[in-house]
Amino acid sequence: MNVSSSDAPSFTIRTVTADDMSAVASLDERISGIAKPDYWQDVFERYGGRRKGRFFLMAEDGKGKLLGYIMGEVRAWEFDSPPCGWVFGINVDPDGRLAGVGTALYQAICDGFRKVGVHMVRTTVSRKNELVMSFFRSQGMMASPFIQLEMELDA
Repeated sequence: MNVSSSDAPSFTIRTVTADDMSAVASLDERISGIAKPDYWQDVFERYGGRRKGRFFLMAEDGKGKLLGYIMGEVRAWEFDSPPCGWVFGINVDPDGRLAGVGTALYQAICDGFRKVGVHMVRTTVSRKNELVMSFFRSQGMMASPFIQLEMELDA
């Protein structure tokens, strides 16, 4: 999928390949401050390729530079919820934010969810992460009827 407008440079959205994983892991480390090579290897093994209902997409500029990525999957019948799309990771290069990359990635994954018959998309966001919360709200997402619960386990 090619995306361009008069205000922003063009970019392409496509499925992440094994050759992209170094750039994906580097972008995540740059944003999070934590290197997670084992995590990214596991993510690619589970979500790389075109497995039905699993999506690992990236945006790249005309020179092949990674601009951002998004990951998600269809989950079904968790706590009686009909099949829905879950977005569990999105990052956009800080130098390229506000250029429509995040929105295009989100729209692309939602299109993928629609193609497999899903009509609802969900995510979980830390209350402290105002940037990501604002992004998802700008895409039309709002609070859901589900409540996330957690409990710290003894070490």
